[in-house]
Amino acid sequence: MATFLYKLGRLAFRRRHFVALVWVALLTLAGVGAASAPPAGSTSFSIPGTEAQKAFDLLEQRYPGMSADGATARVVFKAPDGEKMTDKANKAAVNQAVKELNSGSEVASVADPYAGHAVSKDGTIAYASVKYKVSGMELEDSAKDALKAAAQNARETGLTVEIGGDALTATPETGSSEVIGIAIAAVVLVITFGSLLAAGFPLLTAIIGVGIGVSTISALAGALDLGSTTSILASMIGLAVGIDYALFIVSRYRAELTEGREREDAAGRAVGTAGSAVVFAGLTVVIALVGLSVVNIPMLTKMGVAAAGTVAIAVLIALTLIPALLGYAGRRIKPAGEKSRLLGGGRTPKKPGRPNMGTRWASFVVRRPVAVLLLGVIGLGAAAIPAASLELGLPDDGSQPVSTTQRRAYDLLSEGFGPGFNGPLMVVVDAKGSDHPKAAFTEVGDEIKGLKDVVTVTPATPNKAGDTATITVVPDSKPSSVTTEDLVHAIRGKGADITSATDAKVLVTGSTAMNIDVSQKLNDALLPYLALVVGLAFLLLIVVFRSILVPLKAALGFLLSVTAALGSVVAVFQWGWLSGLMNVEETGPVMSMMPIFMVGVVFGLAMDYEVFLVTRMREAYVHGEKPQQAVVTGFKHGARVVTAAAVIMIAVFSGFIGSSESMVKMIGFGLAVAVLFDAFVVRMAIVPAVLALLGKRAWWLPKWLDRALPNVDVEGDGLRTDADRDAGRELVRA
Repeated sequence: MATFLYKLGRLAFRRRHFVALVWVALLTLAGVGAASAPPAGSTSFSIPGTEAQKAFDLLEQRYPGMSADGATARVVFKAPDGEKMTDKANKAAVNQAVKELNSGSEVASVADPYAGHAVSKDGTIAYASVKYKVSGMELEDSAKDALKAAAQNARETGLTVEIGGDALTATPETGSSEVIGIAIAAVVLVITFGSLLAAGFPLLTAIIGVGIGVSTISALAGALDLGSTTSILASMIGLAVGIDYALFIVSRYRAELTEGREREDAAGRAVGTAGSAVVFAGLTVVIALVGLSVVNIPMLTKMGVAAAGTVAIAVLIALTLIPALLGYAGRRIKPAGEKSRLLGGGRTPKKPGRPNMGTRWASFVVRRPVAVLLLGVIGLGAAAIPAASLELGLPDDGSQPVSTTQRRAYDLLSEGFGPGFNGPLMVVVDAKGSDHPKAAFTEVGDEIKGLKDVVTVTPATPNKAGDTATITVVPDSKPSSVTTEDLVHAIRGKGADITSATDAKVLVTGSTAMNIDVSQKLNDALLPYLALVVGLAFLLLIVVFRSILVPLKAALGFLLSVTAALGSVVAVFQWGWLSGLMNVEETGPVMSMMPIFMVGVVFGLAMDYEVFLVTRMREAYVHGEKPQQAVVTGFKHGARVVTAAAVIMIAVFSGFIGSSESMVKMIGFGLAVAVLFDAFVVRMAIVPAVLALLGKRAWWLPKWLDRALPNVDVEGDGLRTDADRDAGRELVRA
């Protein structure tokens, strides 16, 4: 592989005009496609195979025109102190609001509070339910404005009016902190390279890669049902890895120049060595992201595949566009240790014999491996403790900040109708195979009334054919409580008995039941997902490192860092630690998709640093150094760049903490903390300590397996003959 990539790097260096033109054309094509495509909406949320989804699909079939996936709004009214909603003036204001809400071509129906008995027992709170024909993200701005205007007109009469539901769903925003993250990355690159031009290349290529990836996602959003969150997460991951991959190749290029190589040869060698590490690091990220498809949640699969595509683009750009840009830069890119004139010029004087920081740190770890190993494991173990209290759930209006109208509407409904009113259960009775459908409907309602934690059971509402009915059940507990979850399981248990007696199927759906099914599905999929992703990556790393223990150590280190990161997420977003600093206005359960998504992304990123750092160690070991000395050599050449890459990635991910989307905010924080733990504790401390303790055993591989594995030559050993023949010089072996 190293020889092929070496030739590719030299070709891109020589044919830089053609390479640059290709990438500019791809960026332009993707941009035109994105500009001409409709804006990304909220991706449809479906969980194949779950009971809640089966019930939802059944409603679509048996109740045509129901617009089951249409947006909803609950306009909640509260009377002034000492008054009731049944007072003449307040009732007139509500009727006028209902009339205004009923206007508009996208409105499917509006339920009058007085006709639908939607007034609290004490008469102080009422609500009107608005059903739309399209989803919240597809609603025209005029419909949202009309909804807000009707509420405001009612407020002017003295009523307190708030709006809940998903009709006011807005496209998530990342905030200005994302720009700050990129600015920090730029500063780190300038410090690392000592050159504005060299620092600009990773930023430029990463932005081009993300631009192509995100524009392609936007262009295909309508056809593939890709939500707005998909492009945000793809840009988050693509920007981070794009900068890092380019950083490694530019850094290796400058190191090759320091050894006196011609620039074209240096570019080829940089792509052949560091580029090999980039390819395998990118493959681990892609495996982890595409592997999310085993969960069988379409939304999660699309997010993973879209992000994986952006990572693949970042790898291709690093291998082709970076050497092309290096060709354009010419002598303006200085060898390592030599600064540009903008930063002072000249070669940086070094004290003779003084080792760099990476060498000094690795030497310290090699001398005290047991102490460093214990300290690292104990520290990560302490950070992981909160993960034992992990609670999963999907966000609803109750998790919104108290400053939002959705949250205030949620609180008013809880006050007037009980905490379970915000999470009603919809029971669907499929009596198509029953001889007495009406009797089955009645029996289901009677059975549910006898269960614990049930406040209200509405009469069955059959469809026109009379073979299916819906029953609304209002629990006594809030939607995210364990008691409500037990009620869902109890209804399903009763449904099994009813099915055997009447041949009528009973299904439970609704947002609360969907949340329960999603959490269960994700929990069931976590172990198979881990086995698939870690197993494939383990095999890949065996090929890269030609070792059994090094990939095993890499996988165990990942488990430490991801568990510690998950514990940090629980501490901040569930327990509320440092919530003010992170701008977390409302704590609650961790997003159901968060753990498995974070596992996938963090695994791929963790393997990045493993590949970049340990390939340098293996390169030194293969070329004759003793195991402990190879560890020090690997840090001598790789620690500075890996540190810069980790700081950049942390800065980029931290920039997304300012997002208005809770899932993006949570993932940004989780990934930033995970990179912090993995890069600086696992890869910089635990890995060298373990390798120092293992010695030669770290690189042991059974002879039969050594013969069976392909030789991918990540260390670039083949370049010591091919490149020398092409360049006409002899290299001194380390």
